[in-house]
Amino acid sequence: MLKIRPDMQFKWMEDFIALAETRSFTRAAELRHVTHPAFGRRIRALESWAGTALIERGSSPVVLTAAGESFLDNASQVVRGIEGSREEMHNVAGRQARTVTLVTGRTLARTVMADWLVRLQPMLRHGEVRVLTGALAETVRMLEHNEVDFSLIFHHAALTFRLDGRQFSHVTVASDKLVPVSRADAQGRAVHGFDGTGEVPFLSYVRTLAMGRMVEDLLTNNPQAPRLKRCIECDSADALYEYVLRGLGVAWLPWSMVQGDCRAGRLVPAGGRRMEVRFEVRLYRPKRRLGPLAEDVWRAMASR
Repeated sequence: MLKIRPDMQFKWMEDFIALAETRSFTRAAELRHVTHPAFGRRIRALESWAGTALIERGSSPVVLTAAGESFLDNASQVVRGIEGSREEMHNVAGRQARTVTLVTGRTLARTVMADWLVRLQPMLRHGEVRVLTGALAETVRMLEHNEVDFSLIFHHAALTFRLDGRQFSHVTVASDKLVPVSRADAQGRAVHGFDGTGEVPFLSYVRTLAMGRMVEDLLTNNPQAPRLKRCIECDSADALYEYVLRGLGVAWLPWSMVQGDCRAGRLVPAGGRRMEVRFEVRLYRPKRRLGPLAEDVWRAMASR
């Protein structure tokens, strides 16, 4: 494969290909939009770089030397490769302009993000949304490193993270609460409630999760916290939801996730309002200019 040295100009290869195709200096110069003398100087400069003649002098139409034929094959491959790369870069840039990338937690991806996607569907008809999920620290890191356009994050006093206000903006897009829920019995009462005297089987989050930290804050600082027996610990709210439905214990789940089941009588709150954990959901973005579709999404969310 031909290697382009720093002292060889890419346009010389394009000149030589045009000359090989037309077999005429005059016609090739016209195609390359330069004068005949200037075109001739560029071909001579290419030969000087190659260190050998690439065309037979005095022949009409132009005849390539053996070295010229070899150079033509290699130059054609290089030009096609670079043109293909340029086209791909343009395609990528076009896709990026129509793509919004957001990172959030798995539970918010299922609840708040799902509601968004429905409301924003007309705006996103000609674009694409990439939703990534990760722990709170990961969502913050990806935003700080410009790997995503937006980060959708829980906001609560028990959660601490730093995003420089000089570089990032945020808007509150939703409010929700974690509610302790249990499977309902035949009479519609909680199978595992907080009104008894015994320990209640507790389905907990791993403590590294944002929701786990919010629940632990409630249990640590609420003097009316019930007696709980940790029996299952999990890093998935979806899994805990299924465990609650099967009557395995009580879990604090987002109201946006379980309100339908509570209204249908499948689940029931295990405790009163003092046992709820209220939180906000905030959308963060860098203050730098984002792509057109991302800016449209931000305006739509910020104006709610």
